[in-house]
Amino acid sequence: MVKTRPLPAGPVIIEASEAERAALAARFGLGAIASLRAAIELEQKPRAIRATGRLSAQIMQPCAVSGEDFPVTIDEPVDLRFIEEQQHIASEDEELELEADDCDEIEFSGEMFDLGEAVAQTLGLAIDPYAEGPNADAARKAAGIVQEGEQDGPLAALLAGLKRD
Repeated sequence: MVKTRPLPAGPVIIEASEAERAALAARFGLGAIASLRAAIELEQKPRAIRATGRLSAQIMQPCAVSGEDFPVTIDEPVDLRFIEEQQHIASEDEELELEADDCDEIEFSGEMFDLGEAVAQTLGLAIDPYAEGPNADAARKAAGIVQEGEQDGPLAALLAGLKRD
């Protein structure tokens, strides 16, 4: 948690402990998180606090094909805006217009906001759910899944002949 007034001078360093990394690995369905670190600069803006910096992590992620864990390095920019919770609640009939910047806004109430949770969510969004490990092709082959262009048999020969025409 970070106090809104005064904002810390210099970068805020967030480094997840072993217990925090284990909890985040379970939360995001990862084999492990070996390291998680973010260096974030905070800047007071009108009606918002802007948080910019970098997130770096070493994770063990399951392959989308084989399910085996493999190492992945994450290096992501962080650019978020923390805004005070809005008192106005839109009715069902009211139309809301969102701009591109609105997607990275995180509301907070009181005198503190949770920068650690924002970093955790940034990590979650940076994880590729379809990442393939080094044994993905072997797992496909073992399961009888063929890639485009690798088919055998009479239908494949017919299709290949049609492609050439």
